[in-house]
Amino acid sequence: MSAPHIPVLLDEVVAALAPQKGDVMIDATFGAGGYTRRLLDEGATVHAFDRDPDAIAAGRAWPEAQEEPPRLVLHPRRFSEMLAAMEHAGVARVDGVVMDIGVSSMQLDQAGRGFAFSADGPLDMRMSQEGPSAADFLNTASEGEIADVLYQFGEERQSRRVARAIVAARPLATTADLAQVVRKALGYRAGAPKDPATRSFQAIRIHVNAELEELDAGLAAAEQLLVEGGRLAVVSFHSLEDRIVKRFLREASVSRAGGSRHLPQLDIRPAVFGRVSKAIRASESEIARNPRARSATLRSATRTGAPAREAA
Repeated sequence: MSAPHIPVLLDEVVAALAPQKGDVMIDATFGAGGYTRRLLDEGATVHAFDRDPDAIAAGRAWPEAQEEPPRLVLHPRRFSEMLAAMEHAGVARVDGVVMDIGVSSMQLDQAGRGFAFSADGPLDMRMSQEGPSAADFLNTASEGEIADVLYQFGEERQSRRVARAIVAARPLATTADLAQVVRKALGYRAGAPKDPATRSFQAIRIHVNAELEELDAGLAAAEQLLVEGGRLAVVSFHSLEDRIVKRFLREASVSRAGGSRHLPQLDIRPAVFGRVSKAIRASESEIARNPRARSATLRSATRTGAPAREAA
């Protein structure tokens, strides 16, 4: 079965994971299953996570999910919950973890999910389809709270102006409502190279889904779960995500010793990741096939035998 959307940097991700027959892998962001499909084809067993019930429902139709025992094990959970989920599944260690951060193509393409302003839809943006929506946040939060979200997660320099306009225009109900308010606040002219509403939509989506907190927790869980020699591959799509991944791998790949020349050595902490790759980005040919690949960055690393830092 082929996935309806091919994820970006697919060949590069599979090369970084180097799946072998019998490996146990985690696809932390199942989506349409593009990475999972390739891992299964290489003979791996895949534990796939997704908080979106639509993605999980589609995965249940895959033949590998119906084998006995299944080679595709679906977890309708956030990937920050990997540790608990794998413990419940009786799996202590895995050979690889792949994470494709952010909103999926299917979510963006469905106007009814409210992630994009390319087509009007309800102001929703919830990956899990549960909990407070984007409309709930924008229609109840203070001007200061909204401005902080726009600045921190969208890097919107005029966040206060946009927040003031949002509060003045409440209640907002649709993606078109929000896009119109942001464009008016920032003086957008049709035909400009980039729609200024993009930054605000990104920021609000990240906030509604706690995406950066999820990423932090997911990376820590991967560190705990990967066996020595296990591979981690993370694809991010904007600078905030990539900074978190880059910082995590930098800190995790450096050996540290406590103490000083004046004090006894208190602690030695060996690096928990080695063979950290340089950032890999999509080729021009891939970008031509899939413009969404333009902003993608892949970083990967290999787990050492050192204890996980939280368990050290």
